[in-house]
Amino acid sequence: MKTLKQGDPVPNFSAKDEQGQLVSLEDFKGKKLIVFFYPKANTPGCTTEACNLRDHYKVLQEQGYELLGVSADTSKQQLKFKDKYEFPFRLLADEDKAVINAFGVWGPKKFMGRTYDGIHRTTFVIDEQGVVERVIDKVKTKDHAAQILE
Repeated sequence: MKTLKQGDPVPNFSAKDEQGQLVSLEDFKGKKLIVFFYPKANTPGCTTEACNLRDHYKVLQEQGYELLGVSADTSKQQLKFKDKYEFPFRLLADEDKAVINAFGVWGPKKFMGRTYDGIHRTTFVIDEQGVVERVIDKVKTKDHAAQILE
């Protein structure tokens, strides 16, 4: 797994969002973008993280950021997640893991002594030129917006 690092250009990506609309990096040209990867919609940690970003969305927008959440869930699962918690940002349904692999966040994980492949909870802060400004790989789900803004 080769994860994008600070200073790396973000490869152009596209995936469908929760509405089935195609979203790509090009859509954010000239804007600052936060792309947060989470393992699974509607699970406790992912819900806590996304709700924290929702609750601080206005502040993030005031700082000039757009937000995109990404997991390998289906558009239908993402739509339920978004509707249930009223997220103001788009969620990508990266079922074929094209975006996940482009950012390098898929790989071996350990949980309760078991090793399996999955999405590593990681957030990328991307500048207006499409270059990785910062990578947050130790995400504090309850306080993620503060991590991004520090």
